[in-house]
Amino acid sequence: MTSYMLKEFKLKLSRSIPCRRVILVYAYGEGKMSRTVADAVDYKGYPADRIKTGGWVPAALILGIEICERLSTMGIAVNLVTYLGGRMHLPSADSANIVTDFMGTSFLLCLLGGFLADSFLGRYRTIAIFTLIQILGTATLAISTELPQLRPPPCHPRVINNCKQANGFQMGILYMALYLIALGTGGLKSSVSGFGTDQFDEKHEKEKAQMAFFFNRFVFFISMGTLTAVTVLVYIQDEANRSLAYGICSVSMFIAFLLFLSGTRRYRYKKSLGSPIVCIFQVIVAALSKRKMELPYDVGMLYEDSPEASRIHHTDQFQCLDKASIVVEGDFGSNGSSPNPWKLCSVTRVEEVKMMGRLLPVWATTIIFWTTYAQMITFSVQQASTMERSVGNFQIPAGSLTVFFVTAILITLAVYDRLVMPLWKKWKGQPGFTDLQRIAIGLILSTAGMAAAALAEMKRLSIAKAVGGNTTTLPISVFLLIPQFFLVGAGEAFIYTGQLDFFITKSPKGMKTMSTGLFLSTISLGFFMSSFLVSVVKKITQTRNGQGWLADNINYGRLDYFYGLLAILGLINFVAYSFCAVWCRPQKAKPAVEMESVVKGSSAEEKC
Repeated sequence: MTSYMLKEFKLKLSRSIPCRRVILVYAYGEGKMSRTVADAVDYKGYPADRIKTGGWVPAALILGIEICERLSTMGIAVNLVTYLGGRMHLPSADSANIVTDFMGTSFLLCLLGGFLADSFLGRYRTIAIFTLIQILGTATLAISTELPQLRPPPCHPRVINNCKQANGFQMGILYMALYLIALGTGGLKSSVSGFGTDQFDEKHEKEKAQMAFFFNRFVFFISMGTLTAVTVLVYIQDEANRSLAYGICSVSMFIAFLLFLSGTRRYRYKKSLGSPIVCIFQVIVAALSKRKMELPYDVGMLYEDSPEASRIHHTDQFQCLDKASIVVEGDFGSNGSSPNPWKLCSVTRVEEVKMMGRLLPVWATTIIFWTTYAQMITFSVQQASTMERSVGNFQIPAGSLTVFFVTAILITLAVYDRLVMPLWKKWKGQPGFTDLQRIAIGLILSTAGMAAAALAEMKRLSIAKAVGGNTTTLPISVFLLIPQFFLVGAGEAFIYTGQLDFFITKSPKGMKTMSTGLFLSTISLGFFMSSFLVSVVKKITQTRNGQGWLADNINYGRLDYFYGLLAILGLINFVAYSFCAVWCRPQKAKPAVEMESVVKGSSAEEKC
């Protein structure tokens, strides 16, 4: 029977069956491809049709939400420090900490968003709900910056030292707006990337290849949102009206929300498998309750109830958790049908927890990068505000210097996508660097960026000392800061795609949203670490006259020392990361034969 005749026969057969949802199987040469996606459903709950759902169009609608979220968040963050200092009259270190705390909270709340998505709401509903929250937050911020009652009175340029700071009520309204935005960001970011990858089937060769490009294009397009934020929005904030810029953020997010809803029929939805946090605790509790028991020599004696196709084979790391799979009397209920999950867990469930555990060393050693990143939207912007920024008759807003940062990201991603990936595939047979290699490159570039920042600041301070620290605009070009923006920006291009790839692909299927939140929490902790370092350094180095490394007027401080400290911390962190990357490489599946050689001579507790 020819291929054409076979197709016709199956088509007639499908029409003769009254069921609406028929799984059609077509023969293509030697292989077969199902028209439905095995682990996904459509908006009605039926098996997802590969042709009618998923792919680049739905993924693009999801990306639209992330682009506008980045437009809002970065449009606020990169220039917020100038608003806090210039309009709310706060000291430079306090302004920097408010910005980093706001950004840190935004990413920390990704853990909450991930938990809600995995446990109750699903990714689609989570994105919809938290988009509305962010729209409310940006609208509130637009109002708070427009009403004069919510700002202290303006300062006369000659009596700047006697400016009245914003009072508690004014700061309270500002905080309410910022943290509504932070809550919206947390819910969105935890689900957007995961929901985007849900539109591609890992088991389908063509769609798997599309997913490999999705990570790079995801970062590329959200970087375009950042680029628009640091150019157009920052210019509107400085030269026209700040509340107008924030209003644009709110309107653009609302439009993206409507476009997102328009794709409801086209999306693929993955069924929620319950709270991953509960699953993790079940394994830990079961293992602790059997901590004094000896592991069997044969892995096959451990409990397993997962279907063969979805099983995760046993690995040697974290062997103390294997005790959760030892079968003892009382593990099963009175009817003997299913075990108590707090007493007995399958090998697959234990391996899922191990997979999450293997993410933690990389998670811990990537935090320092985002501490470095925080300087690009705080102290680097303050540096730019003291330097010559004129190009002809046009003056570049200080916050717009981050355009070089974003440009570096876009250039790096374009070169990597169009040049490095094809060449690497021809040479090594792999589509580009591995996720761990990309993270390593990002860490190296960020450390070099802080070294360049320290050198640039030394030059700037020498000029400030020569002409006087009270000079409003120092006779030194702002383009001196380009190397630090470019190096850290190129580093983000590598580390963001590397982390996104690592945390999504190396986590269990039912914990991908949680692992995305875990990845985004590194950004959060990086910002919080920046706030912590700023507070500690300011306290330790502050002199009696209120100066120190991080003086209120950076012309009288030693910001170069602070950058140098970050470069040293980055170098130490890279060494630690190298060891962690070797340790957390995927373990080969252990056949169900023997553990005697592993267990013999040492207890299982010592192996954990």
